[in-house]
Amino acid sequence: MSNQKLPEATLYTAIAEVIQQARQQVKQAVNQQMVQAYWHIGRLIVEEEQQGQERAEYGKQQLEQLSQRLQNEFGKGFDVGNLRNMRQFYLTIPKHYTLCSVLSWSHYRILMRLENPSARQWYADEAAQQNWSVRALERQIGVLYYERLLASKDKSVVEQEAQQKTAALPDDPREFLRDPYILDFLNLQDKTYQENDLEQAIISNLQQFLLELGKGFAFVERQQRIRTDDGDYFIDLVFYNFHLKCFLLIDLKMHKLTHQDVGQMDMYVRMYEEQKRRPDDNPTIGLILCSEHNHTVARYSVLSENKQLFASKYLTELPSEEELRRELERERDRVLRIQEAAAHYQSDLTK
Repeated sequence: MSNQKLPEATLYTAIAEVIQQARQQVKQAVNQQMVQAYWHIGRLIVEEEQQGQERAEYGKQQLEQLSQRLQNEFGKGFDVGNLRNMRQFYLTIPKHYTLCSVLSWSHYRILMRLENPSARQWYADEAAQQNWSVRALERQIGVLYYERLLASKDKSVVEQEAQQKTAALPDDPREFLRDPYILDFLNLQDKTYQENDLEQAIISNLQQFLLELGKGFAFVERQQRIRTDDGDYFIDLVFYNFHLKCFLLIDLKMHKLTHQDVGQMDMYVRMYEEQKRRPDDNPTIGLILCSEHNHTVARYSVLSENKQLFASKYLTELPSEEELRRELERERDRVLRIQEAAAHYQSDLTK
């Protein structure tokens, strides 16, 4: 082992890193213990309420007295409101071993607002796996991230969700792309922006765009050049997905989807497959982000059959939750009608 001294600046950096890591580990350990403690406090309150009964009310005066004693001993983190939250915590998540060690009490307070157990579990898993901040989790719930993911799935998966069954996400591009994409963080509400403004806004807010784009995506390049004998072509945005193990090409459009847009993206994907795709990559996928859907083009173009081409609508303003739910319901109903018609057609052919 060398006895050579480290330069003072290097020594300081090394020590500072050790301290930061130690503090982070202590913070995580404390967080994990506090979350579990709050769950157990909620359990004790519920058990006291029930007293052997299936349902019972814990007197407001008793809870206030309990809160006052706890605050006198342990501080103001045990006011009546927080005790009620702990009670709800236990009722919402009745098994403490399902608690995630990386999620904070603030994460769980947001998750408890969700009535759908499948949605709650999905958001909890994603927040843990993708290291979502509390603010990121709140935004993803607010823009119905889970519901938009479901809207892109086929009928069997939708039925599983209706029956409160948790469906695993297969490595299928349709399960990683959604419709619509909510890009309110780009601050482009004045309607005077051009395609290059949209592209620049995405680059300037890349972290938030990646969060909206979904799990496993990494940015590759903007305006990536593809050379051909007849000239050069430029792809607006290129990403790579580590779950799908493939490239994602994005073409930004300020207008309603056209068959020319589909043809252009089809060409980009074919060129990328020939020039850029590596032997260990899965087939490249192309996503056209447009300001408005065109269901006729989607139905009667290669979009309807090609498993590598997709089109989604983007919104630069945050719709109300009710507006977004209505749009998702319309899209889901449309997809189900198409699938049912196709199933009937196939059934008729086999008769």
